[in-house]
Amino acid sequence: MPRFNDMPRIAPSDITPQGVWLNRRHLIAGAAALGGAGLIGGSAQAAQVIEPLKAATGFPAPSDPPSDKKLATTYNNYYEFGTSKSAPAMNAHRLTVRPWSVEISGEVSKPRTIGIEELLAFPLEERIYRFRCVEAWSMVVPWIGFEFNKLAALVEPTSRAKFVRFTTAERPSEMPGLGSPVLDWPYTEALRIDEAMHPLTLVTLGMYGETLPNQNGAPVRLVVPWKYGYKSAKSIVKIEFVEKQPVSSWTKAASHEYGFYSNVNPNVDHPRWSQKRERLLPALFASRETEMFNGYGAQVASLYAGMDLKVNH
Repeated sequence: MPRFNDMPRIAPSDITPQGVWLNRRHLIAGAAALGGAGLIGGSAQAAQVIEPLKAATGFPAPSDPPSDKKLATTYNNYYEFGTSKSAPAMNAHRLTVRPWSVEISGEVSKPRTIGIEELLAFPLEERIYRFRCVEAWSMVVPWIGFEFNKLAALVEPTSRAKFVRFTTAERPSEMPGLGSPVLDWPYTEALRIDEAMHPLTLVTLGMYGETLPNQNGAPVRLVVPWKYGYKSAKSIVKIEFVEKQPVSSWTKAASHEYGFYSNVNPNVDHPRWSQKRERLLPALFASRETEMFNGYGAQVASLYAGMDLKVNH
């Protein structure tokens, strides 16, 4: 068993796969940063090894091996700590992740607040998922956590609960990126309730056999593998079951670019670049075709039966 313990309108030059040299600069900078002590884990609260109770079975396994841990923890988006790919690993050590609690409320019979220790006490699984960014790059990451539907069962959503909204921590003294107007803080994301309750949707507490590093969303985040990465809310402090479809942060900032569903779909281009191909990092160029639903179509396509996925992007 293996061990285991996202803009108002941004100029095309800021993030665009066509300017591969820019992403290359970030990759090189991230690699150089790996030589510095203490970046991996990214916080004074050092990552601890945690052991999953089991490796997940019955879920599609990516054909590619897991991406290098150092790359996955130094090249990522977390705008609360800065907009460059290397900023989260450099700045997220400021975030205090203990104590931590998540408030669960809204259209539920048993609202409650749950602490991180309680979350870590759930039976944990290792899930190796492909993780796809809207900027047309992807990684393969071994996550550790448990299905969101198990957390929802504790609060008993009512028949009025049609969507689930997730809110990220907002701590200006610890998150230097909150001084930027790039988004309307705090960061929020949302799923339709059947998406949230799908067995692939993971409440995530670790990766690569350790508790989550701060820069990757410690101490608790969501991973929704068939959607673009910004749908997987990080450092969650609030979960609300609601009746009406929420307007999430990226949709509010630029709805023509970031729709509510945000499913990985090679047939719907981002307004500023194609989604038909992707780079599996550390590759510098788009070298492979993008799979519908990020390769999880057999599991999730039925959620969208009869929907026009170009309109509902």
